[in-house]
Amino acid sequence: VQLQASGGGLVQAGGSQRLSCTPSGVTFGGYAMGWFRQAPGKEREFVAAISWNGGTTAYADSAKGRFTISRDNAKGTMYLQMNSLKPEDTAVYYCAADRRWLRGRPEYEYWGQGTEVTVSS
Repeated sequence: VQLQASGGGLVQAGGSQRLSCTPSGVTFGGYAMGWFRQAPGKEREFVAAISWNGGTTAYADSAKGRFTISRDNAKGTMYLQMNSLKPEDTAVYYCAADRRWLRGRPEYEYWGQGTEVTVSS
């Protein structure tokens, strides 16, 4: 099983970025998905999660109102639309998958390699 995260890069504060995550080796629609991030010198933290059918989502307080998680099961891809980005959003963003609905708990079974987002002030 592999999770391929992409879409990271350098963006100015106040700008937007969309991350994508495409799993392979699993039946995408059978998994809940999540985004986590790890800033330099900090522990990995939860960002957002989405249920297998997209009907339920959850966000960290830092992401509420600015980030939107979504998925397209037909395309086998999950997204994280990030708006109004701040320098403190700078981190490596990881996508994760699990058959269980874990919300922000870190016990996801599968993890991607991460994509780096840098927000300049």
